[in-house]
Amino acid sequence: MQNKEKKQYKKVVLAYSGGLDTSTIVPWLKENYGCEVICFVADVGQEREDLEGIEEKAKQSGASKCVIKDLREEFVKDYVFEMMKTGALYEGEYLLGTAIARPIIAKAMVECALSEGADAVSHGATGKGNDQVRFESAVAALAPQLDVIAPWRIWDLRSREELLSYLNARNIPCKATLKKIYSRDANCLHISTEGGELENTWNAPSENIWVWTCDPMKAPDTPDTFELTIENGCVTKIDGKEMSPFEVISALNERGAKHGVGRIDLTENRLVGMKSRGCYETPGGTIIFKALRAVEQLVLDKTTRVYRDHLAVDFAQLVYDGRWFTRLREILQAAADECAKDVNGKVVVRLYKGNVDIIQKDSPNSLFNFDYVTFGADDVYSQADGDGFIRLYSLPYRIRAINKMQKGK
Repeated sequence: MQNKEKKQYKKVVLAYSGGLDTSTIVPWLKENYGCEVICFVADVGQEREDLEGIEEKAKQSGASKCVIKDLREEFVKDYVFEMMKTGALYEGEYLLGTAIARPIIAKAMVECALSEGADAVSHGATGKGNDQVRFESAVAALAPQLDVIAPWRIWDLRSREELLSYLNARNIPCKATLKKIYSRDANCLHISTEGGELENTWNAPSENIWVWTCDPMKAPDTPDTFELTIENGCVTKIDGKEMSPFEVISALNERGAKHGVGRIDLTENRLVGMKSRGCYETPGGTIIFKALRAVEQLVLDKTTRVYRDHLAVDFAQLVYDGRWFTRLREILQAAADECAKDVNGKVVVRLYKGNVDIIQKDSPNSLFNFDYVTFGADDVYSQADGDGFIRLYSLPYRIRAINKMQKGK
């Protein structure tokens, strides 16, 4: 963004949340670039109170307009569910709740900028985090003609005190206070919490960290058992009732949160090179992840399953690193979609004190055949065939041992 502070723009679209940072960015953009500012708000299923009065707040900050886009169904259908097919888990634990929301937010922001005739977009991501890369990589892939303004990388404001003072000097109302214990990000897939006691890895998370899910030790003593229907790698029904993708994730969030499902405490490697610690709550996503893997156990042969495991690692890294709008993502997604054609069936899920157990599973494409695995008499498998198979399978080890014996003579 070299010399961007000297360039003047006519109109800038800002990815707006209504928090202290983006409330400050609105007047800062107007003063430093002489531009009209349009605030763009993406509804990806965050808490409803986060959206209450946000249009008025944006205009009070100096925005000429506030565009609010309902992306909830598209987010779950085209991003969350597509990612879930791949089995993606970042560093073996993280279901990528924040990362997977960034491409759809960036895409919708770009569409807003183009329709409004803007010549630049802006965001409130810091220069230390992953989101700056995710947003700006998406803009580069979708609308390279748009400039990107990242205030946190170029302005002189460095603290909450300075941001609040900046707003007070301009008589711009803001409900933020000097003390911000935690940094949180929410959408309909998850909520993340960073900061506070989490900045010391020896501190156990307090109950103030967890805002969605019940403490598993205080969860109901009676388990919740229900059936999920899976079609082409997507959950389509709960207890036989057909639901939209957003309805599915919302219903499973409610059930999972009640039973303390989906909590993780992760110290992860950020894209920019440093480590960070976050506590993530992903109740519905955890249930869906377990359900899909259970059906895969029935329908994927050994080599396909090994490939899908590799694909999961690659896809998780791709999503985390902000490379959604790339040919590689399209190629990996095509492979995942091909695997998911066989991932059809039903599972029975049991939730109990933080645990998700798949206690029943069935699929019309199941490769599990009782005739082949039974220890009883059968006409489809000759146990004597194992002799030749094992001899060939172990041939390299046998040759190595023979060579060793001959060299020792």
